[in-house]
Amino acid sequence: MPTVSAYATAGPRDPFAPTTIERRDVGPLDVRIAIAYTGICHSDIHTAREEWGTIEYPFVPGHEIAGVVEAVGAEVTKFAVGDRVGVGCMVDSCGECRHCLADKQQYCRKGVFTYNSRGKDGIITQGGYSTHIVVTEGFVLRIPDALALDVAAPLLCAGITMYSPLKHWNAGPGTRVAVAGIGGLGHMALKLAHAMGCEVTALTRTDAKAEDALRLGADQSSAMADGTAFKKLRGSFDLILNTMSEVSDLNAYLGLLDVDGTMVNVGLPEGEVSLNLGMLATARRSLAGSNIGGIAQTQEMLDFAASRSLGADIELIGSDQIDDAWNRVVRGDVRYRFVIDAATFA
Repeated sequence: MPTVSAYATAGPRDPFAPTTIERRDVGPLDVRIAIAYTGICHSDIHTAREEWGTIEYPFVPGHEIAGVVEAVGAEVTKFAVGDRVGVGCMVDSCGECRHCLADKQQYCRKGVFTYNSRGKDGIITQGGYSTHIVVTEGFVLRIPDALALDVAAPLLCAGITMYSPLKHWNAGPGTRVAVAGIGGLGHMALKLAHAMGCEVTALTRTDAKAEDALRLGADQSSAMADGTAFKKLRGSFDLILNTMSEVSDLNAYLGLLDVDGTMVNVGLPEGEVSLNLGMLATARRSLAGSNIGGIAQTQEMLDFAASRSLGADIELIGSDQIDDAWNRVVRGDVRYRFVIDAATFA
C-alpha cells in the first residue's frame, strides 16, 4: 500500500507532528483524492482528546475534505481524474440495511466513519489531515464549480449537519427558526435557514456576535446571558437548532418553542443534562437530535449552497498551526471555521 504524508497526534494532549500513513491501493470502485483543504471540526478535538471514549493512536483526524480526483478504479462511473470532490464524515456503510437503502447511511449500524472507525478490511480509518485519501465512489461528493474548495470543505460536516434538520423539519418561508450558538455549525445554520426563506433569530451568549449574526442571515439577534431574553422570547419559535457543545439549560430553551415546536440538538455536551418533562407536555413540544445527513442529501446540500454562494466563513492555516487552532476552537476564538491548506502536510 502506498504511504502519504499526514499530521497525527500520539495521545490525548500530545501536539501534532508530521508522519506518514498507508492508504490502500485503488480498487475497482475506489477514488483516490489529492486533498487540497481539510476543515477543523470540534468533533476532531473531542475524539482526539478521548472526550467521547478511548481511541487508538497515532490518530489522524479530519472529515471535512475537499480536493481533486487523482485516480479512479476500473469500475468507477461517477468520477474522472480532475473532478473537484469532497469527503465528509463517512467513507462506507453496509449498503443493505433499511437506512442505507433509504439514503440515510449515517444511521447504518455498520457504517465506517472517516477516522477512528474500523473499515471492512479491518484497518482503523485515518482522516483528512493528510495529502491523499482513497474512498469508494459511493461516498465521494461532487463539489460544484461555483464553490471554492477551501470554503466548501466545512460544508462536508458543518453544512450538512445544519441542512439535514432544516429539511427534515420542513423549514421554509414562514418557519420561525432560532439558532442557539453561533460558531462553526451555527454560522452555517444562519446562512442556510435564511436562504430557505425562514424567519431567523440568532441566540448568543452576549452581543459580541450580533453584527456577524445579522450579516450571516439572522433577522434578529438576542443575547441570552442575563436571562431576560428567555421571558421576552417565550413561545416564539417553531424550530430551534441547538449547536452548543456544553451543557445548557434545556428547559429554558424549550420554553422558547411555540406549541408543536421542536428543538433539535446537534451539539454534543460531555455531561448529562436535566430535563423537565412538563416543558414538553404543556405545549406538545419535541426534543430531538440529528446526525449529519446521507450521501444524497449531502450532495443536495452542496448544490443548494453553490446555487446561493453559501461557502463557510473560514480562516486558512498551515499544518504548523493546528495545535493553536484547536485551542482557539475550544475557546470559541474562530470566525467561523479553521481550514488547513493540505499542501503544508507534505
